[in-house]
Amino acid sequence: MRILKHSLTSVSGLLVIILYCTFTFTAWALYPDNFAPWSHYLSRLGNFNYAPLGAYFYNWGCILTGIALVPFFISRKSWYTEKRVFKGLLIGGQMVGVCAAIALILIGVFSEDQGSPHMTASSIFFILNFIVLILTNIALMFHNRFIKVIGLYGIIVTILSLPLEVFLGGPIIEWYTVFGSLIYVGLLSYNTNILEETDELRDTSNHQ
Repeated sequence: MRILKHSLTSVSGLLVIILYCTFTFTAWALYPDNFAPWSHYLSRLGNFNYAPLGAYFYNWGCILTGIALVPFFISRKSWYTEKRVFKGLLIGGQMVGVCAAIALILIGVFSEDQGSPHMTASSIFFILNFIVLILTNIALMFHNRFIKVIGLYGIIVTILSLPLEVFLGGPIIEWYTVFGSLIYVGLLSYNTNILEETDELRDTSNHQ
């Protein structure tokens, strides 16, 4: 599916990056005390007890980013192939991705100061994000038009997240996972746009 000259995946993917980064860094700028990736979890930006004004930006950023993630995940039909196993994995990744998007929305709805509901939504989001990266990479790595360097990057982000959490831990790992995933969103959006542009040119040539 295309919007003007760009795929829906690329447009929504770019929107995901812009929304999350804009609202997050605005909240960071409004944080009243010192704030750093190695000492604070991202969700602290959405805590009304610590950031009465900035929390609005961070939480709305999570909600809007989650909404933008839905079309990003569901618009990958152009990557489907005749190989049922890989198509099934990709569809599974899309379904899990939509669930992850809903979990991100709930992170914004239930801010950190609300305790258990926020922790539950946050835990579910990171688990689902991990699963999405695995399913998507396995499905696409065998696609002949997938840029393998992008897949390699996704594999590295996924594989390193677990040992880093076990042996290093702390807020910095959350930042690594979130922004590492955002970069993957951008790379996959770019590759999808190339794929659909090529298909469109091929269809135009065949009808001439």
